[in-house]
Amino acid sequence: MLTLPLDPTDDRANPAFKDAAACAQWLGQLQLTNLHQAHGVLRMQLDEFNRYPMHGLERLHSLELLRETVSSIQADYAKKLVAKKLPLYNDEFTIFVAIVGLWQSMVTGYQRCLQAFVAGDTQLAASGALLCQRCLLYSGLQISEHMRTSYEFDSKLWRQLHELYAFCEEQGWQLNEVGDDLNDGLRTTSCNATYSKTLLACHAHRAELSRHLLQLMDRWLTLWSPTVAVDRQYTASKGDAPPLAVDLSNASGLQLPQLTTPSDRLRYLGMVPLSKLMRVKTILLQQGQSPQQLELGEDCNSAECVALLNYLHQCWCEGHDGRMAERHSATQQAQVCYGMESCFAYIANRPFKQPANDRVLDTLSRKQIAAFGRVLSDTDHRDLAVMGLVLETWRIEDESIRGARLLREGNVGVRLGPDQLIAVRPTNANAFLVGIVSWVKVTQTGQLHIGVRYLPGLPQAIAMKATGVNLTVSDKYVAALLLPAVPALKTPASLIAPRDWFKPARVVEIVQVDKKKLLLKMELSVEKGSDYERISFTEI
Repeated sequence: MLTLPLDPTDDRANPAFKDAAACAQWLGQLQLTNLHQAHGVLRMQLDEFNRYPMHGLERLHSLELLRETVSSIQADYAKKLVAKKLPLYNDEFTIFVAIVGLWQSMVTGYQRCLQAFVAGDTQLAASGALLCQRCLLYSGLQISEHMRTSYEFDSKLWRQLHELYAFCEEQGWQLNEVGDDLNDGLRTTSCNATYSKTLLACHAHRAELSRHLLQLMDRWLTLWSPTVAVDRQYTASKGDAPPLAVDLSNASGLQLPQLTTPSDRLRYLGMVPLSKLMRVKTILLQQGQSPQQLELGEDCNSAECVALLNYLHQCWCEGHDGRMAERHSATQQAQVCYGMESCFAYIANRPFKQPANDRVLDTLSRKQIAAFGRVLSDTDHRDLAVMGLVLETWRIEDESIRGARLLREGNVGVRLGPDQLIAVRPTNANAFLVGIVSWVKVTQTGQLHIGVRYLPGLPQAIAMKATGVNLTVSDKYVAALLLPAVPALKTPASLIAPRDWFKPARVVEIVQVDKKKLLLKMELSVEKGSDYERISFTEI
């Protein structure tokens, strides 16, 4: 039986609408020109409406009228958080909390109807499956909003989702089709499809995916989740994709079956149909069919679709997590810096400055003269920090030769986003490793949690400038890093340059630590992040 708590209604509640007809009229007059104001008014009136005592069917009709406006305003409001570094500023966090709160207000409204159904409201007798699906949908959207913004959510959201599905299952509604005009053109859905979509989306390590790829995955799951069965038991055949398991009594999502304890609350998602579907689409893309022909979307190309399909297949259908196998736990501290200027300074143990034969002092040199009365050469970390070159203390939670997962020890520090340049020096190491931020999340305690992908080789700090005529970049030296070749990994040497410095066949002059100068010709842009570019080269 459903036991999710609800506050009692209140006769003193006075919403702007008290039935479906008044709701339709109110929506027609709602001013949408000021998005922030419109969102606040909608949330306030929906909360007041949820407090108001009324017949269940009339409440349901009003909520159904509200859905399209709520969905549209939420989508527009969420755009204000696109590509924001973490942790969010206070005004951004207020927007995030408001979006999650409005989804919960929709859950509360439909739970009121479900409460009336359980109490025996005969007018809602035919609406049980729809009410459960709507509650599952808006509960899942709260979770999705947290995942998309990369903020850890309270485990009570898992409990809410699982209890709603368990109640739906008790009633035998899980496969009943219900109408949904907002379901990406499909018009119908089910509790099973809605529940499995949320579970699979969360299991895909979403913090590693860009917002565009998250939207692609969401669209695909809308189409594919009806093929995923949620059963009490499973049989696995050799060569088939193994199932994933979820425990309805736990506050967590999907797990590998071998990591669970058998119980009557355990459910299994059969992945064989989805695995076959994804493999077929991957093969057809590789054979030349377009994403549009395969109903994968209008705003994506074949290469990114193949990459995402392979990634999702590994997450959902291959029965293992490759990262778990290669990493080992660690509890040591590390010093961490970010961006080219700071990475150069801490790797070289001195701030970047123009080589001595250049008469023009760079901006940082002028700052040093103003602060210290001289241009610093060799210095220590304390002096670098005084100059604004940030060095923070983090805790390494697990690591491998390829990367690490780190937790910031405090709640204050530089805001970070994916694809930023970073340098990490564990306390037991003598040198910094340079890497790229793979993902960023904020814990419930407000600490920053990141994944780092190390670039192979010990970095060397260098000064670099472009040569020739008709330059599109500065003719002064800039800070850069040189990564040596690593024969064991078959990795050639590469340059880590500031973003947008790459140009095919561009010749650059570099000055190494020992003052040795080299001419290098750029070959390929190996990868490009938010503040760096990794470039292959040949020595002239």
